[in-house]
Amino acid sequence: MSENKTKVTAEPVQDFLYAVDHPTRRSDALELNAIFQEVTGFAPKMWGPAIVGYGNYHYVYESGREGDFLATGFSPRKQNLSVYIMPGYANFSEILGRLGKHKMGKSCLYINKLADIDTEVLKELIRAGLDDLDKKWPVSPS
Repeated sequence: MSENKTKVTAEPVQDFLYAVDHPTRRSDALELNAIFQEVTGFAPKMWGPAIVGYGNYHYVYESGREGDFLATGFSPRKQNLSVYIMPGYANFSEILGRLGKHKMGKSCLYINKLADIDTEVLKELIRAGLDDLDKKWPVSPS
C-alpha cells in the first residue's frame, strides 16, 4: 500500500508563516496559528511543504490502509486560507451557518480572509472537529 505523501517535517513553522508573500495572508496565517494553538493546546508542526498541523492521529481503514495524519490545521494558499478539519465537516452545518463567508471541500474549508468570518465561531468549529475525530481515532499532541 502507498504511504501518505503529506508527512510531518522539521521545517520551522514560524519561518514558513513569515515567508508568506501577501501581507494580509501572512497576517491571517499568524493569527490562525495563534487560534489553533489556543484551541488545541498543541504545538504546530509543518506537514509537507505548506500545511501547518496541530496534533495527529493514527487511522486504520476497513481496506487495511493505515497511517498517521494531522488532526487539524491550515494552509495559507495563494487564493485563500484552507482550514482542515479531519475527517470532514459533515456534522457541523449549524456551526458553519454562523461562520461567515466561506466555501467547502470534503475536509477543507476555504476562507478568503479572516475578516470575512467570525473567529470565535471558527474556534468552536476547530474544537468540535477535534472532539469528533477523537471519538473515532484518538488524537495525540504534535
